[in-house]
Amino acid sequence: MTKIKICGLTRFEDINAVNSAKPDYIGFVFAESKRQVDIETAKRLKSALNQEIKAVGVFVNQPIEEIISLANARIIDIIQLHGDEDEEYISNLREEVSLPIIKAMRIRQKSDVKKTKSDFALFDTYDKNQYGGSGVSFNWELLQGYEGDFFLAGGLQSDNIEEAIKTVKPFCVDISSGVETNGIKDQRKILEIVEKVRRINYE
Repeated sequence: MTKIKICGLTRFEDINAVNSAKPDYIGFVFAESKRQVDIETAKRLKSALNQEIKAVGVFVNQPIEEIISLANARIIDIIQLHGDEDEEYISNLREEVSLPIIKAMRIRQKSDVKKTKSDFALFDTYDKNQYGGSGVSFNWELLQGYEGDFFLAGGLQSDNIEEAIKTVKPFCVDISSGVETNGIKDQRKILEIVEKVRRINYE
């Protein structure tokens, strides 16, 4: 059964929307981004989040100490590394925290699809100008034959979510701009896409 993550939450209105829709995961972006939140904001938002929804912290090449602090404060439940973090970085992080780790890979060609020592891979669209959040999808057929649970990101929205799930059968779909209107999370779109994923799971 495909799970669903709504990423890039920044406001209490976003929290209210996901509490109504009940996706499996939400994402707080701590890396430099238009969706970036600071630690205090994330702490307040997490306190209002339904406890059944897991909070993923998204990081890009950030000091391990910052991640440890957020993990120890229970502001995040899962770690997502979306930069150039290598296997040594992941090993060092594992020595300090016990939270699951997602490692993102930006896909241009088949050779970009690699195994990782993290708990989950996340496959996103390659964009030379940014590490993620481009809102553009990639050729999902490049993932054919990959063994292991993975998150699928990159340009997912209501119009293509069914095709994505049926094509590559991801463990989880990761959506951000696909549930926004004018750069702001849209409660109607969040409810619609979560309901759609749930319905696909039972078809």
